Amino acid sequence: MRAYLIRRFMLIVPTFIGISLITFLVVQLAPGSPVYLKLRKGEASLGSDSMSQKIIEDTKKLYGLDKPIMVRYAMWLGKLVTFDFGNSYKDQRSVRSKILETIPVTLQIELIAVLIVYLLAIPIGVFSATHQHSWPDYCTTFVLFVLYSLPSFWMAMLLMLFLGGGQFLDWFPIHGLNSFGAEALSWPRWLLDRAWHLALPVFCLTYGGLAGLSRFARAGMIEVIRQDYIRTARAYGFSEKIVIFKYAMRNSLIPIITLLGTLLPDLIGGSFIIETIFSIPGMGRLGFEAVLSRDYPLIMGVLSMSAFLTLLGLLLSDVMYAIVDPRIKFE
Repeated sequence: MRAYLIRRFMLIVPTFIGISLITFLVVQLAPGSPVYLKLRKGEASLGSDSMSQKIIEDTKKLYGLDKPIMVRYAMWLGKLVTFDFGNSYKDQRSVRSKILETIPVTLQIELIAVLIVYLLAIPIGVFSATHQHSWPDYCTTFVLFVLYSLPSFWMAMLLMLFLGGGQFLDWFPIHGLNSFGAEALSWPRWLLDRAWHLALPVFCLTYGGLAGLSRFARAGMIEVIRQDYIRTARAYGFSEKIVIFKYAMRNSLIPIITLLGTLLPDLIGGSFIIETIFSIPGMGRLGFEAVLSRDYPLIMGVLSMSAFLTLLGLLLSDVMYAIVDPRIKFE
């Protein structure tokens, strides 16, 4: 176990370098430049002749954009060893401090979303598999496919319109993490206020994963209950609950655990949109604003943290394989 974890952590290093290299090239070669964006904002005060070649070159030198792209990547990677992502072009603040301020919010939302998805998807999938071709199975399948086809940003707009005080009901807040003055509330009331603010964003992040994961849970359970050892367990006279929850469910969880590594990047990608729509000060909103301002160090910092969390999710799913099924060996 320990040797396997060491090997997997060592494998994360070249994988992360490859991801960061591709990301760096895409970000740096994308249309738009922070130099022209910054000079364009100050064009009114600098006058019509301010956009001279000398000013452009001086600004590129200030940001380090005058060097070849591979040299810039090598410099960035060298600083990353000491967890130094550089300073933001926008306000010259440390990128690391900005990420440390926002990543707890994003992790809080994503962990809640992952927990809800798995707590609901597995029972729904088991119920549909054990009631295959029944009316509850058909209705559940229809509802889940409808949810899976709805874009999260469109659902967020509908929830804000119908439940967030748009033109109909005013049941949920649509911005921020807590109400004004929430710091003066008692701990239980503060938690309720936080849950009230996160209800709509968490729903927007969970319903798509819930729909997809429950279908995989259903397919995995149907495949397992057709195996010979399940028929043998029934022949021995075990009750259906023991057969399903003791013998079948454990083996059917393996495909669902595999999806844990893909669910995390989906949630991180969705947080870029959802946090922006609901004005949540998380890492997703920070990354979205960095893209709009062409803030290269901040973009690389946010995407690097997202890649690292994704790799940790894949490692976690590998470790959980052996916990669910001891027959799977780490080698």
